Amino acid sequence: MEALKDLAGKVTGDENSPGIFNSAAPTGERAGKGEFPKPGDFVVESQVDRVVGIQADMEKKPESVTAVQGDEDFTKYKAAGLMIGKKTIVTGGDSGIGRAAAVHFAKEGADVAIVYLPEEQVDADKTKQLIEKAGRQCLLFPQDIRDEAGCNRVIESVVKAWGRIDVLVNNASVMYDQKSITDITTEQFKRTMETNIYGTFFLTRAAVPHIPKGGSIIITASQGEFSFGPPSLLDYSMTKGAQVSMVRCLSNQLIGQGIRVNAVCPGPVWTPLQPAAMDKETMKTWHNTPAPIGRIGQPSELGPAYVFLASEQMGSFISGQSIHVNGGAIVSG
Repeated sequence: MEALKDLAGKVTGDENSPGIFNSAAPTGERAGKGEFPKPGDFVVESQVDRVVGIQADMEKKPESVTAVQGDEDFTKYKAAGLMIGKKTIVTGGDSGIGRAAAVHFAKEGADVAIVYLPEEQVDADKTKQLIEKAGRQCLLFPQDIRDEAGCNRVIESVVKAWGRIDVLVNNASVMYDQKSITDITTEQFKRTMETNIYGTFFLTRAAVPHIPKGGSIIITASQGEFSFGPPSLLDYSMTKGAQVSMVRCLSNQLIGQGIRVNAVCPGPVWTPLQPAAMDKETMKTWHNTPAPIGRIGQPSELGPAYVFLASEQMGSFISGQSIHVNGGAIVSG
């Protein structure tokens, strides 16, 4: 084991720490050079008093984060025209990973419809601004995806406007940190299940008849269902496991129609989902337990994974799979 620790330390470039076996983020001179942000560089904040986190209200990320992963306007991304003319939908596209997917699609030439909660309008407006800056159309749908009829209306509206749906990204989810199963109220459990599972199912069922051959369905799952069971995210993790099963079954169901179905499984990524789910003490712990790469990920690092799976040029032979964008955590499945 000591030999493994020494090897891990060498891989991470840290001669004085056991690499991935050390749960603390890099500190000291290495972090100070702008390579990785120190845990203390992040403002410990929380939005647990809200139904959903708002990115516009999050504290500014430390400069060392944007220096490594790119700014929140995704200006460092170099597009290659991989999705010119595609018509896409991204749920939870107002902020975080959903915004990253939506804006990267637009930069690659796609028009994007985003679905979000009415409370997230300020974030949705920002995403629309970024999509239109890329020269593409953006449709806004303030719709709670727990509402089956509302999901049907979204799909009908997009098809009426654009005639088809080339890519559907089921990204919207809710997450609540609870230490014990006895702390999970029936209300919370119902909201988590209905948002993460029902909403994903409703939108996908309505969209499939309008997805042509070569189309793509992508679900945002989680690394937790492959590497470990997060003890304080019980109901959330249950839904993510269900989503992975949906990807595998639906892929087998739709592969004959030329529609590919895959999942992106993020590791720890700094989005409004975290401050909405965790109190300040939990957030402090989260910032101090980064991915093996030595830091928390940023949404800009997830966007290209969605482009990869959505693009026919890049992902034409991939279906039923889970892509792990998790900062180096080794998983199976």
